[in-house]
Amino acid sequence: MSKLEFNKNDDKMRLLISEMRRRHTEVALGGGKKKIEKQHAKGKLTARERVEYLKDKDAEFLEIAAFAGYDMYPEYGGCPSAGVVAGITYIKERQCIVVANDATVKAGAWFPITGKKNLRLQEIAMENRLPIIYLVDSAGVFLPMQDEIFPDKEHFGRIFRNNAKMSSMGITQISAVMGSCVAGGAYLPIMSDEALIVDKTASIFLAGSYLVKAAIGESIDNETLGGATTHCEISGVTDYKAKDDKAALNKIRSIMDKIGEFEKAGFNRKESHPPRQKEREIYGIIPRDRARPYQMREIIKRLVDNSEFEEYKKGYGQSIVCGYARVDGWAVGIVANQREMIKSKKGELQFGGVIYSDSADKAARFIANCNQKKIPLVFLQDVTGFMVGSRSEHGGIIKDGAKMVNAMSNSVVPKFTIIIGNSYGAGNYAMCGKAYDPRLIVAWPTAKLAVMGGEQAAKVLLQIEKASLKAKGEEIDADKEKKLLKSITDKYSKQTSPYYAASRIWTDAIIDPLDTRKVISMGIEAANHAPINESYNPGVIQS
Repeated sequence: MSKLEFNKNDDKMRLLISEMRRRHTEVALGGGKKKIEKQHAKGKLTARERVEYLKDKDAEFLEIAAFAGYDMYPEYGGCPSAGVVAGITYIKERQCIVVANDATVKAGAWFPITGKKNLRLQEIAMENRLPIIYLVDSAGVFLPMQDEIFPDKEHFGRIFRNNAKMSSMGITQISAVMGSCVAGGAYLPIMSDEALIVDKTASIFLAGSYLVKAAIGESIDNETLGGATTHCEISGVTDYKAKDDKAALNKIRSIMDKIGEFEKAGFNRKESHPPRQKEREIYGIIPRDRARPYQMREIIKRLVDNSEFEEYKKGYGQSIVCGYARVDGWAVGIVANQREMIKSKKGELQFGGVIYSDSADKAARFIANCNQKKIPLVFLQDVTGFMVGSRSEHGGIIKDGAKMVNAMSNSVVPKFTIIIGNSYGAGNYAMCGKAYDPRLIVAWPTAKLAVMGGEQAAKVLLQIEKASLKAKGEEIDADKEKKLLKSITDKYSKQTSPYYAASRIWTDAIIDPLDTRKVISMGIEAANHAPINESYNPGVIQS
C-alpha cells in the first residue's frame, strides 16, 4: 500500500470516529440540557452523573448500547440511549454491571427498546456471574406503546423473571430507588438482594395517589403512600434510607466492598504487553472503500500482545486466519476473515472475505481445539458470506459451513465478536453474530450488517419492484429506473449502517478500533467470573 493510500484511509477512519463521538455526545445529553437542569433543581444527579460517582475513580466504564434507540420513535421525540445509561465498570475494584434509568428521557419511561436494553444487561450479568446494580428512576411503561413492551416473552415481565433467576444463581443485585418507581416496575428493586431509597425525591408504589383515589376513593399524598419513611419504617419494603443521591451511591459502594470472592473459570493470563506494531496504524490499513482488500494479519499484529500470533494451519483454508495470541495478557484464539485475494495450492484464485469449504473446515477444528484448551475465542468479522456456485456446492460447502456453525454454536468457552467491516448473510452467523451468544459483540465505525451487500441487494430489490410494476401494467423508463434504484440503495444503505444495528442492539457498542483490546480484556475478565461446568460437544456432523 502506498503512503498516499494509507493517509487517505487514515483520514477517512478519523472522520468516522469523529462522527461517532459527535453522535455519542448528542445521545449522552439524554432529554436535553433543560431536562438536565430540571433534574438538578430537584436535588438529583443525572443518570450519567450517578454512574460516574458510583464507579471507582478513573475506572473504565464500558458502555453497553449507548446508541440503543438512536433515530427511533421520532413520533414521540426519540429515546436517546433507550432512556438508560448502562455498562460494565468497577466498584471497590469489583467488576460489575450498572443500569441507570435516565429520567430526563420521558421521565425514564420504558419504550420497547428500553426493555430490550435492560434484558441485554441482565443477560451479560447472568452469563458472566457479575453483580448488577440498578439505579431506578422511572415512570414505568411508556403507555402509548404498551402493547410492544408489556405481555410477550422478551418484554417487561422478563426483567422480573431474570431478577428471580439471578437470585437463585447467587448473583448479587442491589437497587437504589432514586426517583419514581411505579406499578410493575416496583418489583425490580424489591426482587433485588438489597434495596435503598432516597428520602423525599424517591417513591415506590403499585399505584400513585391519583389512581388510588380513582380506584378505591382514598385520598393520600405520594410521600405518605410510598416515600422513604413509609418503606423503611412502616412497610419494610426497603432496607436503607439515604438523605440524597450521593449518600445512596456511597452505601452501594460500602455494600460492594464486602462481597466475597467466588470460584473463577481460570482462563490463562500473564503480564500484559502492548503490540510492537503501532495500534494507530489500523486507521490507515482499513481501506476507505470497503470493497478493497487488505491483509487481516496486519490488523491482528496491532491488536495482540507483542504483535505475536501463532497461526494455525497457515497454508490451508486461507480465506480464514486462525491462531493463538494474547490480548492484555489473556490467552485467546482468533478466528478472522482474510480480505486479500488468495491463490490456493491448487492455483485457484479465492476472493477475500468469502468463506470456502477448506476455511470452514479449518475454523471448525480450531474452535474445537480452543474449547479443549479452555481458551476464549475472538472473532474478527469482515465477511461477505460463503462461496457460491456449482464447484462449491458440489464440493459440499453447505456441510462444511454447517460443521463450522455447529462447532461455534456449541462452544463452551466465551466468544467475543468484533465487526470490522462487512457482516453479511450466513457469514455473520458462522463468525459468531448476535444470534450465537457472543459475550460481547461490538462494531467499528466501518461495519456494515446485512443479509447481502448493498449493490447486489439493491439490484435484486429493483428487479422485484420492476416486476411488481409490470404486473400492474406500468412500464418504467431508464430515468425512472435510475431514481428507483437510488431510492432502494439509499434505504438499504441506511439499514446496513452500524448505527442502525446499534440502535436495535444487534451490537453492544460502536467503538474506536483502538479500544478493541480494552473491550476484549474486560470481556474475558467478566467471563472469568463464570466457571465452565459443561463439556464441549461440537455436534453430530463434526468429524
